[in-house]
Formats: sequence, C-alpha cells, structure tokens
Amino acid sequence: MRHGAGDRYPRIHDGGRRGAGRSDSCNRLTTMPIKRILIVDDSPTERHVLNDMLSKAGYEVVASDNGEDAIQKARKVRPDLILMDVVMPGLNGFQATRAIARDPDTRSIPIIICTSKSQETDKIWGMRQGARDYIVKPVSRDELLAKIAALG
Repeated sequence: MRHGAGDRYPRIHDGGRRGAGRSDSCNRLTTMPIKRILIVDDSPTERHVLNDMLSKAGYEVVASDNGEDAIQKARKVRPDLILMDVVMPGLNGFQATRAIARDPDTRSIPIIICTSKSQETDKIWGMRQGARDYIVKPVSRDELLAKIAALG
C-alpha cells in the first residue's frame, strides 16, 4: 500500500492528520482537517511556488492576488486555511487578516501570515490582527508543512 502511517505527505482525504474527527473542547480547529488552502500573494512567482509545494503535498489550492479578493474568496470558498502575504497593493495582508478574523462568517478560518517582513514587531502586529502563525519568506517546505500540520 502506497499511503502508510509513516507517509511524509498529507493524504487528500484527511489532510494527513492523525486522529481526524476526534473532538477537543479546548480547540475547535483540531476537529477540522485542513484540505483546502487559500494562498493570498500579489506575486505570481510566490503563488506558483506555494501552489506547487502544497499541491504536491496533497492539498487543494485556491489563489488570490490581493486582500479584497481574499476576503471575498474566504466567504465564498470557505478554505480550511489561509496563507496571507502582507505587502500587496490596495488592502494589505494585515488589513485583510483583521477583516477575515473579525467577520463572524470567516473568523474560524486560521490564517498564517507568509511574508518577507521579518521584524519581531511585524510578527506581533500580524498575530494581533488575528493570524494564528507567521512564517518568513523564503518559505521552507518542511517548516510550512509543519505549521499547517500544527493547525490541523
């Protein structure tokens, strides 16, 4: 059998989570496997790299190139996770994160800020806007998949 318990990559049907479906009264997110991920980045290159990385790991990927579109797709597509760039034209990633995190329809969607901004103050600000985690570009495949697994 090709997909055993020791697989390094998540399987499509359960996002690779062990114990999928169990309830945890302390954290609602542990009951929802991550399958669909919304990538929000204005750089076509970054979107392609992240899309390729996540698709190969078995995730369904939806992409957006700006903050306004990300908010609409979060409501319409209902992703299980959002990877949010910060520096974008129009609504920036911090503003989009705040809007998604405060909207009753989307606030349960975890957001990982994925940006080149490496200052500790940026990380603190991103978390205060509602992000669950923060990763600095260039993104390491192993680090990203570990952060996704930790949320799922």
